[in-house]
Amino acid sequence: MPNSLVAPDATNPFAGSLDDLGRGTVALVGVGVDANSSYLRGSAAAPAAVREQLHCGSANYCSESGADLTDVIVDLGDVAVSNTAASVADADMITQVLRSVVATGAAPLTIGGDHSVTYPVLRALGPAHNDLHIVHIDAHPDLYDSFEDNRFSHASPFARIMEDQLCSNLTQIGIRTATPHQREQAARFAITTVTASEFSQFDLGQVCGPVYVSIDLDGLDPAFAPGVSHHEPGGLTVRQVIDLLSALATKDDATIVGADVVELNPGRDLGGMTAMVAAKLTRELAAALAT
Repeated sequence: MPNSLVAPDATNPFAGSLDDLGRGTVALVGVGVDANSSYLRGSAAAPAAVREQLHCGSANYCSESGADLTDVIVDLGDVAVSNTAASVADADMITQVLRSVVATGAAPLTIGGDHSVTYPVLRALGPAHNDLHIVHIDAHPDLYDSFEDNRFSHASPFARIMEDQLCSNLTQIGIRTATPHQREQAARFAITTVTASEFSQFDLGQVCGPVYVSIDLDGLDPAFAPGVSHHEPGGLTVRQVIDLLSALATKDDATIVGADVVELNPGRDLGGMTAMVAAKLTRELAAALAT
């Protein structure tokens, strides 16, 4: 295990190392960063909370499609970060670990942490795929050029991703609180915006090629995911998100090549409800990545 990773508990049935990775496997990587959060901290504890529910006896390791993930997911543990705001070193460490994963041929599945982790992840994955299409589920566009003088803010990752040309297309789904500046940024980068109210009319046909899925849990309505820092009513249902993932996974002209689930704040959760939603989405994403 590289020094850049903190190994998971040995009792974790998915625990493994880079040597266990290869095509057909999914590398689960936790990133406990919340120092780039603008409102509340707490999402640094999310990887542990998701793992607790992922291995909870109330569920099993099968996806809705029937895929048994027992021999698919390899949990590498957490990236060793300082969790310091605007830390270049932390971002570089995340990118380093994810580059090691991508080099094995395995598909990366990252558990945040706040949404700032997506930019360093895409620095590793983006260059490995031509014409990468990002499908981003969120209440917020996260397109600020800078927020609170922090260009690594969780409100800014997709501005950095588009500036660095780490994808060819970005489709943002569930948006319901875009500021004028972020609308200008969306126009500047030719981003496809699908608001929560427009979701039922969204045509997935435009999404093709290699696809990266980024799920901010506040893209869901807080009735389904109360354990987030930013409650924004009027969001998507868990079923809508799962059905979207299933449609992507079975689409002939699209292949999901990487994903993340971010912004769980266990300190605001109710009985582990949102952590269980995150674990459910992790299973469904793992099955899609292994397809």
